[in-house]
Amino acid sequence: MDALITAATSADERQRDAKIAVLPVGSFEQHGAHLPLTTDTVVAGLIAQRIATDYDLLLLPPVTVSCSHEHAHMPGTVSISAATLYAVINDIRKSLQASGVPGLLIVNGHGGNYVLSNVVQEANTSGPCIALFPAREDWHQARDAAGLESSSAEDMHGGELEVSLLRHGAPHLIRDGIEGDDHSAPDRPHLLTLGMAGYTENGIIGSPSLGTASKGQALLDSLSKSAAAHLSILRSA
Repeated sequence: MDALITAATSADERQRDAKIAVLPVGSFEQHGAHLPLTTDTVVAGLIAQRIATDYDLLLLPPVTVSCSHEHAHMPGTVSISAATLYAVINDIRKSLQASGVPGLLIVNGHGGNYVLSNVVQEANTSGPCIALFPAREDWHQARDAAGLESSSAEDMHGGELEVSLLRHGAPHLIRDGIEGDDHSAPDRPHLLTLGMAGYTENGIIGSPSLGTASKGQALLDSLSKSAAAHLSILRSA
């Protein structure tokens, strides 16, 4: 995990003089018995690090605790309120602007962080300054490019996509036995009411057995390419 936190110095950033920062936002929540509680943070960090490297941007350290209320009462899960996450992102944005970095690309690794959409929409009313990435279209394109076998509905939590990214970028975090954790629950009409516990006993919704390192590499390649359009909008503001 340390490898996903920037080691850049103030001198490095002075020379880089980036006008866009990349902020990974993860979570600290259950991902079954064989994936770490930091899975979403690692996923967001891998994507953010790749984008920051490819486009020479300011890489920020990850937000590691967010809105994981659908996982409440499942061991290890810790959440903050949507209002707190909203405030944290806005404070970071204002601090960046005061430092001469007007653009912010938020890389969200946790689907339950709905409030991030509100933060971005409100901030952009006076002109584009924040982008939320990956958008749904970016994920769909990446899934197709990587040849994922499960659909986004089937692959909701701890499945093929997340395991593929970890097998590529942080394989040491996956414990033996993940191949036996497949669980199908593609229809979840009452997720906001019942939470994850209403649809899974082992904490997984998806097929982690399908995850491979090569798929993870292809996912990152595609996402990095997709980020270019978002960054172009921020640069043109």
